[in-house]
Amino acid sequence: MSATTPISANAVLDLIKVRRTYYPLSKDLTVSKERIQEIVKEAILHVPSSFNSQSNRVVVLFGAEHEKLWNITEEVLKTVVPPESFEPTAQKIAMFRAAAGSVLFFEDQEVVEGMQKNFPLYADHFPVWATQSDGMLQFAVWTALEAEGLGANLQHYNPIIDSKVAEAWKTPSNWRLNAQLVFGGKTGEAGEKTQLPIEDRFKVFGA
Repeated sequence: MSATTPISANAVLDLIKVRRTYYPLSKDLTVSKERIQEIVKEAILHVPSSFNSQSNRVVVLFGAEHEKLWNITEEVLKTVVPPESFEPTAQKIAMFRAAAGSVLFFEDQEVVEGMQKNFPLYADHFPVWATQSDGMLQFAVWTALEAEGLGANLQHYNPIIDSKVAEAWKTPSNWRLNAQLVFGGKTGEAGEKTQLPIEDRFKVFGA
């Protein structure tokens, strides 16, 4: 589908509605690794950023590289979680490790700082805007993977794993880790999603 092909808002909203959090995941992929890479690349190219600053950075990990991430996370957590209460943490990490891959989302702080220097009037806003753009990228990738039949869950083990991640995958020092999206084959149903009343969350004027 080209960028100019019209689609209905309902088609977009339907994708948003079916995007859910799936925790137990398998290594079974419904699409190829190449397709997953294509999805992530397209999302990076087309998710908006303030002043077109393009501060989003991504690393995708499959197979043994994905498992290495969660081995690293487990080792780091062992230094901060008491041994006598570590078993629930170990089970959670094992669940993430059992998935097929992880998408690591970063912000390029060099870009953010450059925008602050070039546009001092908005200097305080650029870190916030960069994080908002990264959040949109996370959501876009997550929703697209769901549309391809994969399940995913979003984790935030930064900043305690940041230095180990940078060392393992040689990411630049100006890349700041924001989130880890774990993906794989669905092995069950998503949990129940409750909603607050829409009347408490939405207002309209002038309609």
